[in-house]
Order: sequence, then structure tokens, then C-alpha cells
Amino acid sequence: NFQSRMVSGSFTFFGIILLCTCSASPPNFVLIFADDLGFGDLGCYGHPSSLTPNLDRLAAEGLRFTDFYSTCPVCTPSRASLLTGRYQTRSGIYPGVFYPGSIGGLPLNETTIAEVLKPLGYTTAIIGKWHLGVGHNGMFLPTKQGFDHFLGIPYSHDMVSVFPVCAT
Repeated sequence: NFQSRMVSGSFTFFGIILLCTCSASPPNFVLIFADDLGFGDLGCYGHPSSLTPNLDRLAAEGLRFTDFYSTCPVCTPSRASLLTGRYQTRSGIYPGVFYPGSIGGLPLNETTIAEVLKPLGYTTAIIGKWHLGVGHNGMFLPTKQGFDHFLGIPYSHDMVSVFPVCAT
């Protein structure tokens, strides 16, 4: 009968719409990791006089992470922890930081957030300071750790004269 075909057709139509909606491209996101930025240093986290309107807007329209703890709160180990989701001691990135003379880096067998996102259809980039090692022929740079693009410096900003900005 006509009415049952209409109901059946409606369910089919809405089922297709639901499938199309569920298979939409994944959302874009930006993960900001800043050295020496305290929890209360930004307006969006309650600082009374810091003017951070762009960051405040990003925070208001997105997600704010309020609980990231590192057992070694210095640059290299905390970056390793954030990018791998593991305690930095488990990947050997402990206790200090890498410098231009350092031999090692974030081990290539460590799975980074970029390597998890890639199969999900994401294009990944890291902009700014890497500080997780360079190694022989750049073997530890971000593009060897799952990132599609890297625009930045391998070490601290004060080492640019030693190791210039990289773009890959």
C-alpha cells in the first residue's frame, strides 16, 4: 500500500542521511603546547589582566584540556609525553632536554598522536619548536614521526643560529 511504501521510503531516506552524516570528514583541531605557560596565565583560564582574545575565542568554541601532568615538567620530556600519551621515562626521554650536540631523539618505535591520526584521514603538521631530537640525517624530525609537515626549529629559539628553521 502507498502509506507503508512512504514510511519505508522515509526510513530509507533518513537512514542514508544518517550514514552520510556519520561518515563526514573528521573535525579539524589545533593542539597548542606552550613552554612555561602556567594554567592561570590566559584569560580563558581566569587571569584577571592577561588579554588573550584569540586564545579565549578558541577555548570558548572548542575544548579546553585542564589536566595534563608530566612527571618531568621541562620541554623535551613533557613534549614526548604529550605526543605519545606515555610517561616520558618509558620512551627514554628523561630527565633533560636535547641540544644540537645530542645524538638521540624520540625513538621511532614510539607511536605519536600524528601516527594515530593519519589512518583516520587527518593531515598533520607541527609548527614551532620540536625539541625531540634531530639525529643522523634528520631521522628524529617530526616528518619521521608521522607528521606530514614541519615548519619550525628543532631546538630552542636561542639556537636558531646553530640550527636554522626547518621547513618540510
